[in-house]
Amino acid sequence: MSRQIQQPSNQIKLTNVSLVRLKKGKKRFEIACYKNKVLEYRSGIETDLDNVLQIPNVFLNVSKGQTAPAAELAKAFGKDKSQDDIILEILKKGELQVGEKERTAQLERVHNEVVSIVASKLVDPRTKRVYTTGMIDKALDMLSSQAHAHAHTAQDQPPKDQPKDETTPNPSSSPTTSSTTTAEADAKKKEHVWTGVVTTKSAKSQALEAMKALIAHQPIPVARARMRLKITCPTPILKQAVKAPKQQQAAKDHDGEDGEAAEHHKAPGTVKEKILSYIEQVEHQDVVGSEWEVTGFVEPGAFKGLSDFIGGETKGQGRVEVLDMAVTHED
Repeated sequence: MSRQIQQPSNQIKLTNVSLVRLKKGKKRFEIACYKNKVLEYRSGIETDLDNVLQIPNVFLNVSKGQTAPAAELAKAFGKDKSQDDIILEILKKGELQVGEKERTAQLERVHNEVVSIVASKLVDPRTKRVYTTGMIDKALDMLSSQAHAHAHTAQDQPPKDQPKDETTPNPSSSPTTSSTTTAEADAKKKEHVWTGVVTTKSAKSQALEAMKALIAHQPIPVARARMRLKITCPTPILKQAVKAPKQQQAAKDHDGEDGEAAEHHKAPGTVKEKILSYIEQVEHQDVVGSEWEVTGFVEPGAFKGLSDFIGGETKGQGRVEVLDMAVTHED
C-alpha cells in the first residue's frame, strides 16, 4: 500500500486524504484518513475504523510513503502498545491537517459566522438600527488592515533609547481626569486589536473580540445592542430581602470574567431593588392585579444573572420575557 502513495498519482490521491499528525517525543507520526471522517469519528457519528483509515499504517511522512519503523513506534509510544492502539491514539489526540482549499472554505465559513453574530449585536447609536453584514465586514477589514499596517511600521522602526524619559519625569504629566480617560481609551485600543478571523477559535469567542475592537476603535459609530425585557413579579415578593449573598458573589465573580455586568451586582437589598439594579433604563412599570410589571433595557451580559435571580429568588413565580434582542436607547 505504501508504494501506491509514491506513484505519480500521489498528488491526486492526496487531495482526498485527511492527515492526522501527532508529535510524540521528538518524532512526528501521521495516519492517512478519508476526508471528513476524522471529525465524524471524534464526534461518535462514525465508529468503523475501516471507514476512517485509508491505509491502516502509521507513517513518518504519508506523502513520501515513509512508514514508521516498529522500533520508532515502540520508543515513542511504549513497547506494550499495538499498532492499532497507536493509530487510535493518533486519531484521537492528533492534529488534523487541512488542505489549502478546505482551509480557505473553513476560514470563509467562520468569517461569515463571526460577521453575522456581530451584525446582530451591534447598532448605530444614532439611528438605533443594526448594521448590514456588509458594513460590519468592511469595518472589521479596516481594523485588520490598520493592525497589520501598524505591526509592519513597528517592525521597520529602530528601537528608541529612552534613558531621559526614565530619569527625567515630565512635571506637566500629573494625572488628571481627562488624561486618565484618554489613557484608558488608548489602553482599550491597544488591548482590543483585530487582526482577522482564524479557524482555531470558535466563531462566538471571535465575535466577542470583534465587537470589543469595533467599540474601542469606532471605525464606524457602533454601540452594543441592548436587550428590551419585560419582567413580571408578584408584589408580595418585591419587599422581601435578597437572601443569597454567596450566590450573588459567585455571579459577580462569573460576570467579572466577562466585564459586562459586574456593575449590576450591588449590596443585597429588596428583591425589587435588585431587579431594578440590572435595568439600565426603565421604560415602563406598573402594578397589574397582584403582579408588578417593568419593561426596560438591559445589557446582554446582565441577562443571565437577572434570569437566574428571578428564577431563584421568586421560586419560579417571576418571569423574564425578551421583547427585543437588538435595540439600544438614548443614555
